[in-house]
Amino acid sequence: MKILFLYKTFSAVSEPNIMLEKNNKRLINAWASFDWANSVYNLIVTTAIFPIYYLSSTTAAFGGDTVQFFGISVVNSVLYSYAISFSFFVIVLLAPILSGIADFSGKKKQFMKMFTYLGSIACMSLFFFTGENVEYGITCAVLASIGFAGSLVFYNAFLPEVATEDKMDNVSARGFAMGYIGSVILLLVNLILLMKYEWFGFADTGKATRFGFILVGLWWMGFAQIAFYYLKDRDSGKKFSFDILGKGIEELKSVFEIVKNKNVMYRFLFAFFIYSMGVQTVMLLAPLFGEKEVGIAGEEMIIVVLILQILAIAGAYIFAMISKYRGNGFAIGSTLAIWIFICVSGYFLKDKISFYGLAGLLGFVMGGIQSISRSTWSKLIPKETKDTASFFSFYDITEKLAIVIGTFSYGLIDMITGSMRNSMLFMSLFFIGGFVILQFARLNKNLKIYFRNSI
Repeated sequence: MKILFLYKTFSAVSEPNIMLEKNNKRLINAWASFDWANSVYNLIVTTAIFPIYYLSSTTAAFGGDTVQFFGISVVNSVLYSYAISFSFFVIVLLAPILSGIADFSGKKKQFMKMFTYLGSIACMSLFFFTGENVEYGITCAVLASIGFAGSLVFYNAFLPEVATEDKMDNVSARGFAMGYIGSVILLLVNLILLMKYEWFGFADTGKATRFGFILVGLWWMGFAQIAFYYLKDRDSGKKFSFDILGKGIEELKSVFEIVKNKNVMYRFLFAFFIYSMGVQTVMLLAPLFGEKEVGIAGEEMIIVVLILQILAIAGAYIFAMISKYRGNGFAIGSTLAIWIFICVSGYFLKDKISFYGLAGLLGFVMGGIQSISRSTWSKLIPKETKDTASFFSFYDITEKLAIVIGTFSYGLIDMITGSMRNSMLFMSLFFIGGFVILQFARLNKNLKIYFRNSI
């Protein structure tokens, strides 16, 4: 079945010279293949394996959970939270300028390539992280995170170029679903690698785990070539110069004026900013929570994440269907209500069975809220615009800045109180705030009359 799925999916992009024709199935498959390529990093390295390996290896190397990072004593989980926060802060600084340049020069794909290669190479470099060289491990993790987050700015910007407004919810869901499926396949490979490491000639699970980071980097870089081959830049013919840098900034200023003057856009973006502080933080740090607060072992966590990914596929499509019949506002609001329940329940969580249940629920709403949020923003971009990278720069910067604040808050509360349970409970405030602000955007009403024009 998996072979048949891959054949149907990627044979659809086997013909060269396809045009950027909206709703072209071949082009949509090519675009979605980038989710297939890079989501393995987000799942395997960021979520399932590296956080657990990082905690266990640094604890063993330093004889406890306090490590020395460039001479500073810090708890390993707090350091990891701050490192992720820093990586997304770098993207917040870089993305506005780069996206403006990409729109002005018409070279979104070139920047997409640059960040992909940075991230995949940094990911493979984690093979040499053994615990005691914590500075090296954190540096590679930060660079890989920057590569992943940076490439998404330009990948997302292609969505309005491959699908019309009425198809965006389903196309966005297809991308996430392909990412989840690809991640599950490689995660299963890594699970076999860890459980039967002696079959592959490894002396212990640590070496097998580190070899898994190489597999992720190769998968990420290799499958990304499909999207790179078929997605086309609209080259403006302008070469890089300091003049283009200034034009790129002007591009962003003009987009900012549009966003500022459209009530639906900035209200949705504000709500998205608030609830993303919770969404992304809980997704990124849930494995650390499971390991430290509930006692979930590494192999158990991989199984939990597998279940989470499968339910995320269902969530992406189910909430796309809900959006079709009840509107984007209702679909997003429904996921936020469930997120609030997850955070409050996490505070009282005691046993593994309850953790498994909450993780499954998290996967379901994770697929829904990511997919519908991306397609909602795509629908709000003015139809006549060609500056899709600059518009998605605002969207992605909002999300990344939210991650910076969310992960920093999570780590700070953990450091002050000594418990991730308090951090988890605090996350519910972000979901409550996002839900309230979202009601003022009145998406269900305004998207019907908006049609990408001023309201």
